[in-house]
Amino acid sequence: MKEWLAPGLVTSQLTRSGEDRSYRRMPPWPWKMGQEVFLQNRRAICGTKGGQSSRVCCVRRDEAVVCGIVGYIGYRNACSVLLDGLKRLEYRVYDSVGIAVNNSKKIEIIKEAGRVSDLERIVKEIAPSGTQGIGNARWANHGGVSVVKAHSCPSRDKHFILAHNGIIENCSELKETLLAEGFNFTSERDTEVIAQLLMKFYDGDVLKALTSLQGQLKGSYALAIVDEEDMDHIYCMRGGFPMVLGMGEGESLCATDTLAILPYTKNVISMDDGDIAELSSQGIKLYDAKGSPLQKKNFFIDWDLSSAERRGYPHFMLKEIHEQGGAFRSTLEGRLINGGVDFSSELALNEEVIKRLRAIHLVACGTSYYASLIAERAFERWCDLDIKVDVASEYRYRNIRLSPNTLAVFVSQSGETADTLAAQRRARELGAYSLAVTNAKESTLASCCDDVLLLKAGPEIGVAATKTFTGQIAVLYLLAIYIAKVRGTLTPRMEKELIDELIRLPYKIEATLEREHVVEELASNFSGSQSFLFFGRGISYPVALEGALKLKEVSYIHAEAFAAGEMKHGPIALIDSNVPVLIVAPKDSLHEKTLSSIKEAKARRAPVIAVGFDGDEQLANDASHVLYVPPTREEFSPFVTVVPLQLLAYYMAKKRGCEIDSPRHLTKSVTEE
Repeated sequence: MKEWLAPGLVTSQLTRSGEDRSYRRMPPWPWKMGQEVFLQNRRAICGTKGGQSSRVCCVRRDEAVVCGIVGYIGYRNACSVLLDGLKRLEYRVYDSVGIAVNNSKKIEIIKEAGRVSDLERIVKEIAPSGTQGIGNARWANHGGVSVVKAHSCPSRDKHFILAHNGIIENCSELKETLLAEGFNFTSERDTEVIAQLLMKFYDGDVLKALTSLQGQLKGSYALAIVDEEDMDHIYCMRGGFPMVLGMGEGESLCATDTLAILPYTKNVISMDDGDIAELSSQGIKLYDAKGSPLQKKNFFIDWDLSSAERRGYPHFMLKEIHEQGGAFRSTLEGRLINGGVDFSSELALNEEVIKRLRAIHLVACGTSYYASLIAERAFERWCDLDIKVDVASEYRYRNIRLSPNTLAVFVSQSGETADTLAAQRRARELGAYSLAVTNAKESTLASCCDDVLLLKAGPEIGVAATKTFTGQIAVLYLLAIYIAKVRGTLTPRMEKELIDELIRLPYKIEATLEREHVVEELASNFSGSQSFLFFGRGISYPVALEGALKLKEVSYIHAEAFAAGEMKHGPIALIDSNVPVLIVAPKDSLHEKTLSSIKEAKARRAPVIAVGFDGDEQLANDASHVLYVPPTREEFSPFVTVVPLQLLAYYMAKKRGCEIDSPRHLTKSVTEE
């Protein structure tokens, strides 16, 4: 069903409701031109093109959006580049897409609900031939998933067209002011407010208008803007949401994710908040919020493009689980020199600063937080320092005591997690030395911190983090060994033993993956379960937390994790024959106590799944099912014990028919609170 939002602007949309994507019945046809139709708090406006009427999509009034943006100007067909870029952003989970492309000296706007493949069918009919354009993909994070309304919102005279990521918090105030000044609006969207405001400031100088616009917007946003009267430029702005710029020969690109532009260039610039960019086929010009020219360092992205493809695997998640051994080796590469950990070529953090340290704070969200909890044990054991781990969304609001003698480590696979960035700003204000642990060197977190340690895991497409989880632990362990060596709290012999085991771990991870069929069979037995309980002690407790998170993320099964010693303090009331219990039970210093927890669960008739080391016959006697992994040192057990939990989550989701790489309501990078 095609929709013409305004004369000359084409889009396509199917109305839908609920997760089954069933179609809603629209009000009786025909509609009158300009008629507003309300349907379950949604609004639709009829439009025409060339006298041919068409129904218009419905949009919720209260909806906020998170979007992916791609922009291109150069010598290639812009449509092809934009569609390819939007496909590479689909792993972030979007429900509608749109592009605006120059075509015969006018801007053609094309939208569609669903995936890029749905949009492609419409694009083929129109076949825009221009070499300049912007693309937008949207995800509803408030008000439920609705039909398409993201992307281009022309201003009053259709002068500017915007692709917008984010939320303008003072949207209502700005709109009231514009209405009082005689501006008219056709939607409830904050994107239109931006477009109208931009038009208000425009007097023939786009850069001047953009600097004025920056001073008016409150909230978080990234913008790509085209001017219908200027087919030679694309303009970008950043205010809290990521935006990277790509530099090629005779072409320039922009995107909210490097993966979108990776096929066309590996030379990128990361925009900072307040930056304004002017893209043309001749290159990129950068300006600060006042319009003064900027010079920025460009990054070379050394990712192999094929690493962002499935390469025969049915899902990215399974592929990335299997890549963990190789990713681990990449993390170690160049950092083990002469039998020791050496960060001297990567870190500005010198030995004198390390010796003065009194505390280390590890701050993160989600899976990165659980990786930090695991690393906490290593830092405590090896470094003789006060170690604190906190969730970024809480840390930023607490009355934290920091000093120059505190190392604040911020862990984020994307480097764009909003709460982690806010926590980092808080730590910086209080005087701490900040270190980023991330997989994206061009990320905001990397640019904001005093130092950066990269995972070097390659792109991770699946929303549920797997290889970056093990990569984060690996980097944090290397950091702990390095700090301990500098501070003299780790003997040379112990350092060698730890490094030797680190080198062996990729092989043990791969040996664990060879037992994948056992996990798949087990998943078949439990795929009908409605709830799971996970338990672990010591360093295995955060592994249990991560296992429960993976299961709920991709299979939508309720799963909770607890420290095994807390079983009798509430969780035991939930244990019965209908609730499988998974216990992470490596043969470590707390093994006997963990066995007691297994017996407690079995006594209440729960099916117990244990994850333990090869040769542990006691587990076979006590548990209902055992997933064996190669033995390793206690500190390193999470690297192998987490793998069966990742596989279990994957195969449970597969048996249940879930969208594994794009779980409902989730996105890869949480770029707002």
